[in-house]
Amino acid sequence: MAGTTKTGVTKDDIETQKAESETATVELTEAEQRALEEKFDSEVRFRPLARPVLYASSLALFVLACFHYYTAGFGILQQTTHRGIHLAFTLGLIFAVFSFSGRPQTEPHRSSVLNPLGLPLIDWAFLIAGVVSSLYVPWIFNELAFRVGNPSFLDVTMGTVLIISLLEATRRAMGWPLPFIAILFMAYALFGQSMPGILVHPGASWTSLVNHLYLTSQGIYGTALGVIATYVFHFVLFGVLATRIGLGQLFIDLASALAGRYAGGPAKVSVLSSAMLGSISGSSIANTVTTGSLTIPAMIRIGYQRHFAAAVEAASSTGGQITPPVMGAVAFLMIEYLEVPLTTILTAAIVPAFMHFFGVLMQVHMEAKRLGLRGLTKEELPDAWAVFKKDWITVFPLIVLVAVLLSGRTPYSAAFWGITSCIAVMVVQNITRLPFSQALRGVAQDVFDGFVLGAKYSLSVTAAAALVGVVIGVVTLTGVGFKIVYLVTATAGGWAESVIAFVPFDLFTVQSLTLLFTLIMTAIVCILMGCGIPTTANYLIMIAIAAPILNALGVEPIVAHFFVFYYGVLADVTPPVALAAYAAAGIAGANAFKAGNTAFRLSMGKVLVPFVFVFSPSLLIVTQGFTWPLFILAVSGAMLGITALSAAFSGYLTQPLLAWERALLAVSALLFVAPDLITTLVAAAICTPVLIRALIGMRKVNTV
Repeated sequence: MAGTTKTGVTKDDIETQKAESETATVELTEAEQRALEEKFDSEVRFRPLARPVLYASSLALFVLACFHYYTAGFGILQQTTHRGIHLAFTLGLIFAVFSFSGRPQTEPHRSSVLNPLGLPLIDWAFLIAGVVSSLYVPWIFNELAFRVGNPSFLDVTMGTVLIISLLEATRRAMGWPLPFIAILFMAYALFGQSMPGILVHPGASWTSLVNHLYLTSQGIYGTALGVIATYVFHFVLFGVLATRIGLGQLFIDLASALAGRYAGGPAKVSVLSSAMLGSISGSSIANTVTTGSLTIPAMIRIGYQRHFAAAVEAASSTGGQITPPVMGAVAFLMIEYLEVPLTTILTAAIVPAFMHFFGVLMQVHMEAKRLGLRGLTKEELPDAWAVFKKDWITVFPLIVLVAVLLSGRTPYSAAFWGITSCIAVMVVQNITRLPFSQALRGVAQDVFDGFVLGAKYSLSVTAAAALVGVVIGVVTLTGVGFKIVYLVTATAGGWAESVIAFVPFDLFTVQSLTLLFTLIMTAIVCILMGCGIPTTANYLIMIAIAAPILNALGVEPIVAHFFVFYYGVLADVTPPVALAAYAAAGIAGANAFKAGNTAFRLSMGKVLVPFVFVFSPSLLIVTQGFTWPLFILAVSGAMLGITALSAAFSGYLTQPLLAWERALLAVSALLFVAPDLITTLVAAAICTPVLIRALIGMRKVNTV
């Protein structure tokens, strides 16, 4: 057996870390970052295009961005028209920029009879079909009231074409899982009379199904597509422009200056920079690649193992989707489904987001102490004041965005002024470094490139939202949601009664155990769904199916929505399809599955906190029955629980922990997060022997 140092690290560990440090990964170039992002994120896997189609698609993307920028500032069009135009642009562009195979391409197709202008005939066919069928409903809008329930042959044909186009567009942009789910739901609607037990229903004809999905606001043109076209597109565009003007780099530099000097500095920089970058970007993989290209090599250089360095970045970057004010697309979906102001959603998100980053930070810190890792030296650190003095202007658009949001204006109005501020910063940046004539061209190029890229990044989420409309439409048409509520609650209730019959003491009630088992089942389904489909689509499906289950058990709607949202996000770091962790492992040169498992462990805060705010809604601040004592109890319990669990996982507190100490801390962690004063006191009593030994050990170290 290898010798062990005072910190509990074996000599073999030290030799391994030295070897890894000596061969640490170098920082990635921009092209390498883009290639890595495309490898793991099918949503940005754009194919190279022949020049005519490239110019045409770039112009269409720019026009789409200009359309949304104008409507955000000067008024949204009639609902169906606005959604139809957005969907038509999106489908046309998807069939241009995403290949049929879905695999990365290095060269564009050559122009030929089968590939006019370098685009295969099948892509031209889908492109035209998608555009025409999307615009058909807005075109007949004035007659729509007379056609719903009595569609013509042309209505059904166009609806069929759009459904097929959506299935194919989503498959290209995201793969098979979401289209497969949509096909299953449509099959359920068509063959309901053949379903078993409580799931049986009369069944719908293809005509009635298309009528519901295509001609009503309960399907493809429903709320999900409306939110993407009205809110999300604008914030995606803002995030791209804010990154282009240097706000993301400013966040990384400031995080380095503030956190880099402490033990395990680069890992703490990763956590802090990801939290800051998450405020403008909701993409886990993009955040991982952007910050990880800098932080992962630095973590490896100071002694972190490669898989751990990758896991830290992945766990931190997934927090971007839960960090206000952008929160990916979900914050804007919540305001529509819950019918509450955006400020309510953002307020509710603050404490849980903090808990996630706090949990990652605690494990990072304990791992650094266990391994005896250093922070960055003064020479390796940027000067915070110098960094801010140089690039302070890049913060201006974010300040404007938040100020307009807090003023009570609409989210798209806030995005309009945020985008306008980004353009203003581009003007200042170009004028201060270039002659006036060149500066104008530079601004025009920056705006064009930013608008094109922002529109490109919105394509996949639009297709997903429209296709999820099919799933939601089937739920409303068949009433399957109510049947699932009954099945799940009955199952959970049966388990609860069995447990209470087995336990000799009255520790739980049937109601609380039923809710607990329902939450566990819901969490598992959310994670499994998230392994194949993106967070936005996962959230939309789960609120249609799972949120009513939690509501039936007395959980407030906003709490139920946050619960399914958090567990959907967790899928990005949950093997076997932990895409953010796999992207980070690609940068680190680490075992991807090992990195995914470690990233899941580092995300324990995100695992525990949803259960806390279900049983103690005061954690979300804006819920009914909020009181400061309950809030303080929930926050302190969650922080103590996360700290205890972090120590149990790391095997280190102020000194290496023994097996029995880790077990006591794990048990106390679960009790700490229970929002009850008695259980909190019991948890404190359980971990007291561990704390006493830790304090004695710390005193011995200080006296040596």
